[in-house]
Amino acid sequence: MKKLMTTAMAAALLAGCATDDPAVSSLDAEAGARVDSGTFGNATMNNMLVQTGQQDYTINLARRFAADVNSTVNFAFNSTALDADARAILMRQADWIRQFPEVRFRVYGHTDLVGSNAYNRSLGLRRAQTVVSFLVSQGIDRSRLEAVASFGETRPVVETEARERRNRRTVTEVSGFVESNPLILNGKYAEVIFREYVAAAVQESGRTTTRLETGG
Repeated sequence: MKKLMTTAMAAALLAGCATDDPAVSSLDAEAGARVDSGTFGNATMNNMLVQTGQQDYTINLARRFAADVNSTVNFAFNSTALDADARAILMRQADWIRQFPEVRFRVYGHTDLVGSNAYNRSLGLRRAQTVVSFLVSQGIDRSRLEAVASFGETRPVVETEARERRNRRTVTEVSGFVESNPLILNGKYAEVIFREYVAAAVQESGRTTTRLETGG
């Protein structure tokens, strides 16, 4: 009987070693008992970015961009049209982006909470696309505008169901570095970060798009 109990206990311990239960400590499992879900690879990539300076420098450069220029433009209700204030802000953004050719950017579109989720997600995307088109018209290489994305009505600045201009916006953010740029290939991220931004005039232009159904 004692031998049978010992065998049963051993089997239970082996079963515990192979479990995927997160409550079971990794110290109790044999090496390779669990299948990595991707966190190891993500951690490795994160470490590489930190060790090469890319991650910290990207964050610092994003702060520089937000401090030097206004990263946000606002829109009229259910509109993707750029008014005079929006065009002025985007010209400053374009001027900054031109002086940092090693850097990539992403534009996020947002709406207020009026209208359906699906429509507002589409509207936010069209606002982001409008901003990207304007930046391209100012001489920015489209390949440096890494992507456009829409959060629709999911990330309001002001929590209200009513129309709210501050929620109807796009935000331009630093997303990384142009990997093929010679300076980046040499790992000289600090030279990019500490480069002085010089404000300069740019030619005004704009773009409008047609309204569809009502949204915020």
